[in-house]
Formats: sequence, structure tokens, C-alpha cells
Amino acid sequence: MTLAAAFAEERLPGVSPGVYSDADFRAIAELIYAESGNVLPDGKAMLVYSRIAPLVRRAGVQTFADYIALIRQDAAERKCAVDALTTNHTFFFREAHHFAHFAQVTRPALLDRLEQGEAVRLWSAGCSSGEETWSLVLTLLGEDRREGQAILKRDVRLLASDIADQVLRRAEAASYSEAEVKDVPPALRKAWLTMQDSEVRVREEARAIVRFRQLNLMGEWPMARSFEAIFCRNVMIYFDQPTKEKLVLRFAQRLRPGAFLYIGHSERVSGPATDLLDQVGPTIYRRRAA
Repeated sequence: MTLAAAFAEERLPGVSPGVYSDADFRAIAELIYAESGNVLPDGKAMLVYSRIAPLVRRAGVQTFADYIALIRQDAAERKCAVDALTTNHTFFFREAHHFAHFAQVTRPALLDRLEQGEAVRLWSAGCSSGEETWSLVLTLLGEDRREGQAILKRDVRLLASDIADQVLRRAEAASYSEAEVKDVPPALRKAWLTMQDSEVRVREEARAIVRFRQLNLMGEWPMARSFEAIFCRNVMIYFDQPTKEKLVLRFAQRLRPGAFLYIGHSERVSGPATDLLDQVGPTIYRRRAA
């Protein structure tokens, strides 16, 4: 179906097929792929229209072609377009088996490292609005507040990164509705969450170990240290196979030997990274020893 036919079928008010063409969609898809690695198949043409049209109006240009010319030249506006087309669906303790493995296998080893005075670094890559990040923090700190407070005094940090600024701000605020925290285990909620102004918030002491950063996974990574665990889940489903393989290899290279990579339920490790990672559970991989 052409875009003109789609407009007619959808009966979108006040929209003329002339302001958004198949060529416009292809140009936007190419720009988004080059910038973020996200693949926008033909079936996403109307989604692109619905998310980009407000930016076209805000920019004060007349057509999508005008807006495409703008984002080719304006890096800040181009980032706004990428942010608008980034899917951010997540919830607390999503794919619970990852957090069970982290609690039962990864966490004890991390606590041993901290007890010996070593540093621990974790990464929530593609953290979206923060539910994954805070699920990981709560699991690390555990149900016992005294033990958790002792952990907080050690050299432990969690990097939470995303390409989209607006979701990072929500993640850093660490404030959610009752409905959004329904999947948090009661003991962890009692230990590390508190009510404030009718919202549920992560306690300030727990928030102190997290560093939020805007980061494009396709770009340069400024982090110098290796990580004890990396969570990157349901991000690569929007990438093509070469991009997935390149990204997983980069993750593997940033893990210390014995550390774990957690990916989404429909994602798999393939390509050169298979020489560095062993699968130890459903979508859980361990970096081989050197």
C-alpha cells in the first residue's frame, strides 16, 4: 500500500498525502538507521508519520521533505527525531529469571569482590524510564536494609544509559505510580521504596550509586572500566543482524572474565562474540576466562 492510500484509509484529519511521501519515509528510515542502528521496515511508515509530524509542526516547516533537509544539517533536531522514534516499553522485574539469576549467582560473587575492597561496575544499557535499572539496584541491595547499606558504602556503581534524554530524566527521577511498581517483591519494596507526594520513589540512599548518561550505543563508549554485569534487553530487536553482532561483541569485550551479559527473550548471541561468551541460561551469557 502506498502512503497516499494509507492516508485515505486512516482518514487522518487535516493531512494531505502530499506532505509525506514514500520517499520521505525511506529518507527518514535511512537517517535513523545511520544515527542509531534502528531499522524501520515499510510497515512502520504510519508510525513514523505519527511521531514525526509534531516535530515538523514544531520546527515551523511545511513538509516532511523540509524537515528531512533540516535534520540532515541540525544534529540537535536530528536527535529529537531519533528520540521520537525510539520505543521505550519496560516494567519492573521484566524477564524475572534474569533477576533471579543475578540474585542467586551474580550477586554473591559481587559481594565477595566488594568485601575484598574491589570495585564493582554494572551497566543497564538502554535503561529507558528506569524500571530495569531500579530492579537491578534493588536486587543488588537485597531485602536486608543493614546489608544493603553496607553495600552502598563500598565501591559500587551502576551506569544507566539511553539514547533518549526524556526517558533518562524519568529514570533519574525514580518516581513511579502504584500500578507501575506492582511487580516489585514486597520485601524489596519495604526496604528501598517510599511514598512521596502520592508517588512511589526509590530511596535517596539507593539512588546514590547510579549514574545516568545519554549514550548512543552505535557511537563511542567513554567508559574505561570493565563491567561485572551488563543488562541490554529488548534493545537489539530493532537492529539488523550485522549491527546486533557488532554490538554484542563490544559488550563481550567490556565484560571482565566470568562476568555476565543479560539480553532480551527474543535476542541471541551470534557472530564473533560466540568466541568470548558461553550461554549459561535463557538469554544469559558468561564471558570466558582469558
